[in-house]
Amino acid sequence: MLVEFSVSNFLSFKDRNTLNLTATSIKEYENSNLFSLERYDLLKGAVIYGANSSGKSNFIKAMSTMKRIIFESFEQSSTSELGITPFLLSTATENTPTLFEVVFIIDEVRYRYGFEVSNTKVEAEWLFEATKRLEKPLFLREADGIKVMKSFVEGKALESRTRHNALFLSVVDQFNGETAKKIMHWFNNFNTISGLSHEGYKSITFTMLENPVTSPVLKKFYKELDLGFEDISISQKPFDPKELPANMPEALIKQLITDLEGAVRMDIKTIHSKYDETYNKVADVEFDLRAQESSGTNKLFNISGPVFDVLHDGGILIVDEFDASLHPLLTLAVTKLFNSKELNPKNAQLIFATHDTNLLNYGHYRRDQIYFAEKDQYGASEIYSLVEYKEEGKTIRKDRSYEKDYIEGRYGAIPIIGNISNIIPKWRKE
Repeated sequence: MLVEFSVSNFLSFKDRNTLNLTATSIKEYENSNLFSLERYDLLKGAVIYGANSSGKSNFIKAMSTMKRIIFESFEQSSTSELGITPFLLSTATENTPTLFEVVFIIDEVRYRYGFEVSNTKVEAEWLFEATKRLEKPLFLREADGIKVMKSFVEGKALESRTRHNALFLSVVDQFNGETAKKIMHWFNNFNTISGLSHEGYKSITFTMLENPVTSPVLKKFYKELDLGFEDISISQKPFDPKELPANMPEALIKQLITDLEGAVRMDIKTIHSKYDETYNKVADVEFDLRAQESSGTNKLFNISGPVFDVLHDGGILIVDEFDASLHPLLTLAVTKLFNSKELNPKNAQLIFATHDTNLLNYGHYRRDQIYFAEKDQYGASEIYSLVEYKEEGKTIRKDRSYEKDYIEGRYGAIPIIGNISNIIPKWRKE
């Protein structure tokens, strides 16, 4: 379970910013939106609002970048770069390390893991654990080396095997360290997807529809959403060169035939009812999902795999531009899945960025689950939760209309639009 994620000096984030999923003391949706462990009450997710270019996507990109560095670390060479872009609008940060830190819980043990990196080097790294309230270090890495504590036996003698641009945690995992393996498994279930470029997730949905355990759950979900079809048919077909477009360049066709030899493609059809002139059903008709269904239906199908995968296995799903191409009620239906005790028995968590303000009224989110991203006059982003926000020194009450207040700019994090009418006369003159 995710407790909090922090980042600083990355893309538009200059100072340290934290998204915290520890439930505050407010009494809102306690039976649905949070879950309790032995020593913690955690939220089942968070939603991030903000204007375009406010930093929402950059915050989500920070999460995916941390995971990427962890999983690529051991495999890279000593000359590999880490792909880090710091905050470039300040001389104080452009040549200093980027920080990522995450706090999470595995088997009732709380871990805090993080690192500071430049584009070519790991500058610092740390791992702490807390079985009770007291936190103790397992290892500490600084400029002068790596200090492994006595309790972290699996890390002993591996300090010298760690490159300057490799993470010590990844090295320990490669040598089968038990704690490191558990942490790597946790990060494997820390998944970020895009609500815009979602075609690549179709294979996950396809696999879940092939699984007799998960297939009925997905099909029931599609049915309840009333997407206009009765059922879905899936099959795998061998690659057939005859299906390539006739106007495709010959050289490209030859290359594809070579590359795709022996490959199979996913064939996904939606089943529709056909009626006679008196509206009696006479047959089933198959539609090709990609070619004949709407972009919203295709997106819902593609992301439903990752959604139900994390609901089935547990973990964290982070989605950027979640509402793109989706009707607000479909967005609401997906988010509600995570508050269902029946469909989310392992307390999976959903974090997403959106512009869908309907959810502020109808999404049943607690004030500590609603975050806003905003840039200051110097181009630096920050995120803050509604429960932290003060208006004239007072917290926002739970009976306020969050959507109305947000649109009116009371919480910030909206675009400041000038007088557009002035543009038209000027344009006409030119």
